[in-house]
Amino acid sequence: MVTMTKKTSPPPITARHVIRSSWKLLIVFSVLLCVLALYRFQSQQPDLYSPSSSSLSRARSRIARHSVSFAGPAKIAFLFLARRDVPLDFLWESFFENAGGALNFSIYIHSAPGFVFDESTTRSRFFHGRQLPNSIQVGWGESSMIEAERLLFATALEDPANQRFVLLSDSCVPLYNFSFIYNYLMTSRRSIVDSFLDVKEGRYNPKMSPVIPKAKWRKGSQWIALIRRHAEVLVDDEVILPVFKKFCRRRPPVDIRKGKLNLKLQKQHNCIPDEHYVQTLLAMSELDGELERRTLTYTLWSNSPNKTESKGWHPMTFNHANAAPQKIREIKGINHVYYETEFRTEWCRINSTVVPCFLFARKFSKGAAMRLLSEGVVGHFDTAALLKPSP
Repeated sequence: MVTMTKKTSPPPITARHVIRSSWKLLIVFSVLLCVLALYRFQSQQPDLYSPSSSSLSRARSRIARHSVSFAGPAKIAFLFLARRDVPLDFLWESFFENAGGALNFSIYIHSAPGFVFDESTTRSRFFHGRQLPNSIQVGWGESSMIEAERLLFATALEDPANQRFVLLSDSCVPLYNFSFIYNYLMTSRRSIVDSFLDVKEGRYNPKMSPVIPKAKWRKGSQWIALIRRHAEVLVDDEVILPVFKKFCRRRPPVDIRKGKLNLKLQKQHNCIPDEHYVQTLLAMSELDGELERRTLTYTLWSNSPNKTESKGWHPMTFNHANAAPQKIREIKGINHVYYETEFRTEWCRINSTVVPCFLFARKFSKGAAMRLLSEGVVGHFDTAALLKPSP
């Protein structure tokens, strides 16, 4: 026997069902919006797990803070930012040889990842093993440059004896002997940082606001000398660097192979991070008043074309011919710098005493460095030894 069942019709849709369904859709939509917002927030944050960030975090955890009492000879930390080796190592060998022992200085080198300073790669025993094991690949005009600087400062801060920190390029030379430079830096109670208002080049990106207001935007040489407390400010920063990484980037050079694409690329905002970061960070930290607002490193600039750009200011290289004693005396005789954007003359002083502006100079070729040595600028040295083949 076949049993017949009565087909039931669906219940009528009531206003309550409509409201309940609408609420469910609204909740789902809200959850999706929250997930999307969280994703966008995370994507805008610095990569906390990148090699440079994790290395910096480990170094930061080992820093002896300035509040910790320190007793003993204070050191200058010489921080070399190198492409690979240090070509002028033979000059620095003589410089550190005349330092009277290693109790008053330390050396740190950020080089290409994996590069090791030993008997086969450097003529100076002072550089042996001084490379950072956590170095990163660096590109000029990129944020990686300031990340490398921060790694140098963070590593040097691990030694509480380091009380002054000097950032140098691999083409820098000292203009005085160690004793003069040591006394000059240790006598100063201020950091020496080239810092001035940037009102002409338009490198400030309005998108940096409100984190970085335009009034705090600064420019200057990346070759700085910091006291310990300011070095800590530099490595502790977690606010300004992410903004720089996102909005301060170098405009790519013109490449004829890209054709019309160049027009689009040249409309990008142009910013060179290493010429603005430290200066802006210290201004944001209300530390302008604790600085000698100048650089210790002399650079001879030329407004001429280079290989990648049509025209602009570029550092000139000193060779054997133009590194004559008279030129070196002229550099050492400079005692003030004029900043036209601020109509300011910065007289070079240490604790109100007028001093030479520059302790170092760049960019020097090997021939120019040999001339400095032969004329006894940094100490006595037999330049004939440089003609001997490396072991």
